[in-house]
Amino acid sequence: MNFTFIQKNKAVVKFLLIFFGSYLILAAGYKLYLHLGSSETYFPDYITHLVAVQTESVLQALGYETFSMAYEKNASVRIGIKDQFVVQVIEGCNAVSVIILFLSFILAFFSGWKKTLLFIFGGSVLIYTLNVLRIALITIGIYHYPQYTDLLHEILFPLFIYGVVFLLWIIWVNRYQKPKTLKDE
Repeated sequence: MNFTFIQKNKAVVKFLLIFFGSYLILAAGYKLYLHLGSSETYFPDYITHLVAVQTESVLQALGYETFSMAYEKNASVRIGIKDQFVVQVIEGCNAVSVIILFLSFILAFFSGWKKTLLFIFGGSVLIYTLNVLRIALITIGIYHYPQYTDLLHEILFPLFIYGVVFLLWIIWVNRYQKPKTLKDE
């Protein structure tokens, strides 16, 4: 291995090690949670169940007559409007994987404990909240325009949530990450 290359690119190597290291640790912890956290009360797992319940509450607040039901066939919570099921909230819909990606990037650009932890907390709450709103809007969209299900679910709303994460990364790097001076190196 060429150590000169590593020395010249120390900042990049450090970023990559922290990013991928924290991502692997957090993802492994989440997989462990999923393995140990399955529940009949909070099916399929607590976080996914909570996202489904909160999505249903948002829909009701917007005036929609909703209902939900645990669906064991594919480990999801089905949400319906009036008398028809519209969406299924599965584990991949709960935003935890997106938050892990967000956290890993922020940790790789560590900027002191207080600022970093506050930004991680605020960003995670924002991502989670926007994800619940995203699922509610997908549900409304699919209910009214079922012919656009693929466009809404596969393109527009993933673009929205990942776009928010990208903007948070830009804000973190530009606003909170102090530039290195010659004294810092």
